[in-house]
Amino acid sequence: MSGPRVDLRDVTDGDRDRLRDWRNQPDVAQWMYTDAVIGPEDHARWFAAALADPSRRYWIIELDGEPVGLANLADISPANRRCAWAYYLASPAVRGKGVGAYVEYWIIEHVFGALGFAKLWCEVLVENEAVWKLHESFGFRREALLRQHVWKNGAPRDVVGLGLLSQDWAAVREASRERLRAKGYVLD
Repeated sequence: MSGPRVDLRDVTDGDRDRLRDWRNQPDVAQWMYTDAVIGPEDHARWFAAALADPSRRYWIIELDGEPVGLANLADISPANRRCAWAYYLASPAVRGKGVGAYVEYWIIEHVFGALGFAKLWCEVLVENEAVWKLHESFGFRREALLRQHVWKNGAPRDVVGLGLLSQDWAAVREASRERLRAKGYVLD
């Protein structure tokens, strides 16, 4: 069985407008920390800073050659052997097909393999249960509940802080690989 082909490629200048469009989609923006519609000037500043910042790294998620989302590492700290990560799928048509799980696997492998880090962490709005449960299925553990951490639509929102250590990943890696293989993903 062969599943869909998911690739992560570096963000390029040609992705700038696409990312702004994606970030302004209501079903993407609802899970971000900000509410404001992102204008062209603000986005251009963010985009230039993001690509120039060595503590961040961005990839376009492609499904069968079509751009469908964004994944990134942030707060990359080689001295502390850790970084944070986030992703979103901008195309509603691909949600629920295992693409997010594949991206999670790829990022984890990159962080603990290629980068040789000891920890990967993330923050998720508490009401985004599907995402923090996905993270937990890959071995992430809840390390914090950040109460009233962000304000969305004029109301405070709690955030779940999750962390994954390299030894946590070692304990669940094979089971994670098998789940993805069962969905038809080729991992090597």
